[in-house]
Amino acid sequence: MLRQEAPSPRPSGPGRLKQSVCRWPFSAIPLPDLCRAAVGMGLTGIDLLYRDDWERVREFGLVCSMGYPPSVDRRGFIATGFNDPANHAMLLRELEAALPAAAKAGVPNVIAMFGNRRGRSDAAAIDACVAGLTRVKALAEEQGVTICLELLNSKVDHADYQGDRTAFGVRVVQAVGSPRVKLLYDIYHMQIMEGDVIRTVRAHLGHIAHFHTGGVPGRHELDDTQELNYRGIARAIADAGFGGYVAHEFEPTRDPLTALREAAAVCTV
Repeated sequence: MLRQEAPSPRPSGPGRLKQSVCRWPFSAIPLPDLCRAAVGMGLTGIDLLYRDDWERVREFGLVCSMGYPPSVDRRGFIATGFNDPANHAMLLRELEAALPAAAKAGVPNVIAMFGNRRGRSDAAAIDACVAGLTRVKALAEEQGVTICLELLNSKVDHADYQGDRTAFGVRVVQAVGSPRVKLLYDIYHMQIMEGDVIRTVRAHLGHIAHFHTGGVPGRHELDDTQELNYRGIARAIADAGFGGYVAHEFEPTRDPLTALREAAAVCTV
């Protein structure tokens, strides 16, 4: 029996932004069910999947909008980043395997981390990140896949994480100087660390390839229990001409698919 070709991912959903959903907060929902629900809401992708699931979502006309470079969950993934040269050999091995696989599966982005500070100065960390990422940027450019370095807060969730400010991430991305090495701007994390989200997005959109959402405080629904105006933020991102994905990464406190549908509606601008 001939293998049926999976349908190509849909180019966009309703509104001006391509929206997706991160897998881990909705892990209680079987992936096929989450995919069907996502399609019904007009979402176009599933974020943060390991390699075995990249092709599975294509069966539903979706794309894995952000993939993990390791093929399976690796302990210490967030803390072990490019800011420490001792990590480079392992991180480069992962990316050198993941980038061609991502290109083949139509995955536009793979995630990477700056890593925990562990007493390292910002200057030394930036130099280390630039040195390591420079070694892999040509492969990312050749494969057409973007390495997205995530900005995280060190105040509430990820103590000692070094990439906790937009300015730090921008300095790394500027020094690497590749269209395929950019930032994953997590709105939840950066609201906690520095606020000023809309102005920052407008100033640095050229350095950002991907967004994550989440309500502050608590990383819950994008509703009136939290302090961010996500409709205004989504409109600012769209008005700036952003062409990447905005992925919902909140932990629902009530019916998860209802909360996700509401979040998608808030960000449909």
